[in-house]
Amino acid sequence: MTGSAPHDGTADNHAAPVNDLLDGFVDEYVTELDALLRGPARAKSRLVEEVRDGLTETVAARLREGELYERAVHRAVAEFGSARELAESFQRELTIAQARHTARAVALSAPFLLACWFLVQRLGSPQEAAVVPRAAQLLATNLATVAGVAVLLAAATLAATGTLARHLPVPHRLPLTVAWTGTTASVSMAVATLALATASVLAENWPLTAAACALAAASHAVVAGSARACRRCARLPSDAPARP
Repeated sequence: MTGSAPHDGTADNHAAPVNDLLDGFVDEYVTELDALLRGPARAKSRLVEEVRDGLTETVAARLREGELYERAVHRAVAEFGSARELAESFQRELTIAQARHTARAVALSAPFLLACWFLVQRLGSPQEAAVVPRAAQLLATNLATVAGVAVLLAAATLAATGTLARHLPVPHRLPLTVAWTGTTASVSMAVATLALATASVLAENWPLTAAACALAAASHAVVAGSARACRRCARLPSDAPARP
């Protein structure tokens, strides 16, 4: 009994620096992977944590089998691939997730924008209608067309990347199409913001117009940011289909 204590202490002292090396290696690997990936923060964090846990367990299992640390790490990296190789295999999944995020933003924002715009037009007085009748009608028509097309494509994207993805492959260029659709919708929202800001100066019911203008501006910010992120994701290399 007395001879076993020093042996256990020596083993613990030897394991501590190995564990520190392992933690440092895994941290460096996942940090590089995180920097290479683009996509929704929650989905990216989930993938990175999965890699962290899997890589740590793989190396630890080889160490328990008696392999030297350097060999265990080398074999684990050969099994997982480099951070850049793994990023390319994960990026498609994150790009699809970002496309769904953008599609939801467009689908939710465009109807609110149109509802506010038409509400302002219906509540305008005859005097106000005489000031900007044709411009308002033309802009409302154009916005209705853009928003209608954007919402239809957003709904199709959510279906194609959701339930249908279990049976049919997701079109490779769909994320980029969604990104540019979101960009077009965000530009329309920016134009609507300017139009509503101008109308609020002329309108008698300016509080309602100003509120609609603020909603349009907020919708533009949400959709524009999501569409920009989707464009960046769609341009990154990926070599694997998205997981359903």
